[in-house]
Amino acid sequence: MSTSSSDPLAALGDLPGVADAVDSVRKAVDRVYGHRVMRRRSNEVTAEAALRGARGSAALSGADWNLEEVRRRTDFSGEGESRAIGAALRLTAEAGQLLSIWRQSPLRVLARLHLVAAGGASPDDAVGRPRLAGEPVDEPLIEAPVPGADEVAGRLEGLSQLIIAGGSAPALVTSSVVHGELLALRPFGSHNGLVARTAERIVLIGSGLDPKSICPAEVGHAEQGRAAYVAAFDGYLSGTPEGMAAWITHCGRSVQLGVRESTAVCEALQRGAA
Repeated sequence: MSTSSSDPLAALGDLPGVADAVDSVRKAVDRVYGHRVMRRRSNEVTAEAALRGARGSAALSGADWNLEEVRRRTDFSGEGESRAIGAALRLTAEAGQLLSIWRQSPLRVLARLHLVAAGGASPDDAVGRPRLAGEPVDEPLIEAPVPGADEVAGRLEGLSQLIIAGGSAPALVTSSVVHGELLALRPFGSHNGLVARTAERIVLIGSGLDPKSICPAEVGHAEQGRAAYVAAFDGYLSGTPEGMAAWITHCGRSVQLGVRESTAVCEALQRGAA
């Protein structure tokens, strides 16, 4: 992530195709917020979006469970896929509690997210802090080289300063960069993808684009598929204008698919079928 602009995130909004993606996302979000069901039953839509978003994020981490199975289960204390689902559900529930802290101390929020995702699974002190030199990273979906601990620390601090400083960048641009940068750094020993997608959610909510958290981008990321997700992320890693634009527009499409999912929920509630 590099640009000479004094507001680098805002400058990304000028990349080809990004302004159209931002506009399309805003119009889609406005439409679902205008649905008549949102007037009295928005809490139900929010709860359903959280469940579906968690399922989508877990699917990208290798736990592609049927939505009804996720809804039915109450115990996610097992290993492997079950633990990934549980981590995604905990993160989604936690995201809304951290909005006030995010703009002041994003690094504290990221540490908290990793602690929540791990759920006490690690017996050592690696949970809730960026990895140290030589510590391994478990993130099977992303195969790009892992930056060293010093680079991670520096880039995390840079990302933190951008968030604290604020700026005029659209929410879609900021959320996409936060998501992409955390995937690129993989700052923790585990659960980096889940944490990155939760951070994307926090930005979308906290920015005011999706204040009720009813537009789960995680649903769209999963619907587009793991291969498309990785291919778009490769664009982010390239750092080229074309690659960055491809990643941001991919994230925009994911938000729009999340909107479509919640619109269907609204329609079902209106018919009395959900």
